[in-house]
Amino acid sequence: MMDHLRRKLCFLKGLVWIFSSLCVIVVADSLPQCNEGDYYFEYTECDSTGSRWRVAIPQRPGECTGLPDPVQGTDCTFTCEAGEFLEMSAQECTQCAAGSYSLGSGIRFDEWDDIPPGFSSVATYLDNTPRGQEGPSCNGSSWIAQGSYVESNRDECSVSLVYAVHLKKQGSVSFDYQYVDNNIFFEFFIQNDQCQEMEKTSSQKWMKLTSNGEWSKHTVSLKSGTNVLYWRTTGVTVGAKVVKPVLLKNIQIEGVAYMSECLPCKPGTFSKAPGSSSCEPCPRNSYSGRGASSCTPCNTSTHYALEGSTMCKARPACSEKDYFQIHSICDEEGKTQVIYKWMEPKICLEDAPGAVTLPSSGKREPCPPCNPGFYNNNTATCLPCPQGTYSDGLKECQPCPAGTEPALGYEYKWWNILPANIKSSCFNVANTKCDGMNGWEVAGDHIHSGAGGSDNDYLILNLKVPGFRLPTSVSGTSGTEIGRVTFVFETICSADCELYFMMDTDRRSTNVVESWEGSKEKQSYTHIMTKNASVSYTWAFQRTNQAKDVRQYIGDMVKIYSITVTNALDGVASACRACAIESQQPGSACVPCPAGYYIDEETNQCQECPPNTFLSGHHVYGRDACQSCGPGSRSNKEHSLCFSDCSFTHTELNQTLQFDFSPLGFTGSIMNGPSFTAKGTKYYYLFNISLCGVEGHRPAVCSDNVTDLSDKDPHSAEANSVEAFICQSTVIPSDGRGFRLALSSQSTSLADTFLGATVEKSLNGVAARPELFQAPPKRVPDINFYYRSPQTTSSCENGRNTVVTLRCNPEKSGKGEISVPRQCPAGTCDGCTFHFLWESSSACPRCTEADYHQIEGACKGGVQDTVYVWTEPRLCTGGVALPVKRSAACEMIDFWLKVGAGVGAFCAALLVSLTCYVWNKNKKLEFKYSKLVMSANKECELPAADSCAIMEGEGEEVEDEVVYTKPSLLGKLKAIATK
Repeated sequence: MMDHLRRKLCFLKGLVWIFSSLCVIVVADSLPQCNEGDYYFEYTECDSTGSRWRVAIPQRPGECTGLPDPVQGTDCTFTCEAGEFLEMSAQECTQCAAGSYSLGSGIRFDEWDDIPPGFSSVATYLDNTPRGQEGPSCNGSSWIAQGSYVESNRDECSVSLVYAVHLKKQGSVSFDYQYVDNNIFFEFFIQNDQCQEMEKTSSQKWMKLTSNGEWSKHTVSLKSGTNVLYWRTTGVTVGAKVVKPVLLKNIQIEGVAYMSECLPCKPGTFSKAPGSSSCEPCPRNSYSGRGASSCTPCNTSTHYALEGSTMCKARPACSEKDYFQIHSICDEEGKTQVIYKWMEPKICLEDAPGAVTLPSSGKREPCPPCNPGFYNNNTATCLPCPQGTYSDGLKECQPCPAGTEPALGYEYKWWNILPANIKSSCFNVANTKCDGMNGWEVAGDHIHSGAGGSDNDYLILNLKVPGFRLPTSVSGTSGTEIGRVTFVFETICSADCELYFMMDTDRRSTNVVESWEGSKEKQSYTHIMTKNASVSYTWAFQRTNQAKDVRQYIGDMVKIYSITVTNALDGVASACRACAIESQQPGSACVPCPAGYYIDEETNQCQECPPNTFLSGHHVYGRDACQSCGPGSRSNKEHSLCFSDCSFTHTELNQTLQFDFSPLGFTGSIMNGPSFTAKGTKYYYLFNISLCGVEGHRPAVCSDNVTDLSDKDPHSAEANSVEAFICQSTVIPSDGRGFRLALSSQSTSLADTFLGATVEKSLNGVAARPELFQAPPKRVPDINFYYRSPQTTSSCENGRNTVVTLRCNPEKSGKGEISVPRQCPAGTCDGCTFHFLWESSSACPRCTEADYHQIEGACKGGVQDTVYVWTEPRLCTGGVALPVKRSAACEMIDFWLKVGAGVGAFCAALLVSLTCYVWNKNKKLEFKYSKLVMSANKECELPAADSCAIMEGEGEEVEDEVVYTKPSLLGKLKAIATK
């Protein structure tokens, strides 16, 4: 029965198969033949021999039949040149048509209206908030397309721009980027399809900072196969302002082997010739759409278009925002005037309703004088004074008197034309319409930012200094100051304008020294140079960082009134300074003074500074140039600085305390925290402290390891490290954002100069705040070490100060423990003065004989021990040691003690004998007296006073004569006792 059912089921299955086959044949016969538009060609994966097949893929499967058969494909290493694409039908390279372009074996992403297909923006946020708190979300953080570039997020989330590409051969990736804010960590790295980071890019993953308004190109080699590209940024505000995003554009990848089609030119660009590898932007007053081979001109009488435009725009009526004023160059008569000019390119209409006209030029006025160190010699051009001469800009150049030398430098305070070593320019990250414009304009007594082409342009002023040279008299000194730059400025803003002051040393990389936001009153800023190098100073002004088509903040500007640079190598002299001369003979030349010597005012010869004084900067003229060192410090041999030798003496109430801080003299560290930013980034403040330094040198170093990793030479000047007595870094631990190592950034010097050590609560304007810490023990005072960092900031006009308080605590180790005030966990309450408490047993005074006492033991076995113990509580360290236990021979009873005991015993025996004798004698007299009284009472009369009858027989016992006297004290006592 079962076999029968099984045979029947097999028969039914066969019928179903035959019916299905017949249906397929019928359907295939009814489908039309495939045309060329119904399919496309692709290559199969390459096999082990490097071969592949070309196969046809239907556009819509199941709608046609008769696809071409697979054929042998080109070799896997086959490539096309730039401007060509691989025509798959013939498997040959063909030139791109006009209006399109090709990179040949690469792809380019230069259009960022949206995030292109294949790219993804991934926000990551690790849970590092304290337990019990919910971390903020990073779901809204992403890279943002901005038309011609893409910018990173502006918050603290870690956001990666990711793109995966499969290369047929070895290739490369290159991109342009802007990275101006060191509050962002920007890294680029590559992973394979196993999510393993490529080893070759580990030293190139950290991007270097760029100058404001400048693009840098970065190129990394790629291996064949799958490559996953990551552009990752992590913002760290840590109390700072909003971070400036990273900008990317022109991402180009080589190694894709071929392009199957050409890419159309994006709107605003065109390619007029076949075989183009790129598209050109449309010129001004023309536009184009996508895939254009030429640009369409605008009707310039009513419309305009900027370079690279996609459409023509109507010209607006001219307004006050469409022109600006400049000062003309001095003419032959020494006159100048204010001239008004239309902004270029001019897009407004003067004859439109409500339009304003260009104001007429101002009156011709006398030109400002030449800058100090220059003279015009009755011409319109100011020329530098010859070597060895000086001028204040008004008088002719004169030679320096005997015993003096020119004080070289720059002093620009009159602005008729730009000096030869100052250049101005304009730059915009998104367009080129301000290229070639003057970023700054001279205005007589100041120079101000120019109009630019857009409100978000960077208006750049650059001053180049080839190097520095110290005056002859101080060339032998060892001071730290090589030169300084000082400028006076003000900003007038109605929006979020910002002024950057940047410095580039030896053409390595430009770093922001200081920046100011918003309107600022007229003020001065000074930066001190400590290394002799070629320097480029840059001032960059941006009215707003938001791009807009319509100008709104043309009136916002920055004015710089003066720029002064001292000791410039190619500088001119505005005055002469005294120098040391070799002898008193006329015409004696200037000679350098040895280190630690000053110039005597009377003889103009070098004299050594007194002990424990130092020369302030490079002022060496006169005895007053030698300044006294602070308390608790002494000068080095060169008299260039004062330092502490880690010893300190304090006298109070006729008691002298001596301290030795040598165990604390080397670098100590404190890392307080953790703290968390608004987005939950965990960070610490790391302070490195070198209490005494080494002969005044500052061995405490704080480094930015992100800069070090991006620099192949970590010892180069480009590495961002700070050397000081005390420095600070912001440290993000390796688990703070998923980094593989802790990141250190924002390194800052807090102490460059040692002011002194004292128990006083203030020194040279720097005040300690003992109330921030617990009260110290009264027996040992706190010792305050005072430091100063002269570099000023926008918030600290007088620089930063630091106070390290040393406190004796015997319970701490020799290295001790450093703490910061609880009320101010960052070490400072005002951002300018930092306070540290260093508790250590090494901060206790050195021990003396007054800190211990002796204890004598009992005499045992003829030996007596004397031991010495510290007086508790012990508040001293080092110094004298406790004397060893002293033992001395002794007797049980001393000789004189025996003599004394014998004499005492004899006297006691004698006293007892006399007492017994007297007592016995007294008893006999008392008895006789009693007998006499009794006999007198019997006869009722007393015997005669002059005689006494003695009973017969009594005289044999005592023959002494009885004499009546006044009772003694002893007798009275005995009588009382008897009664």
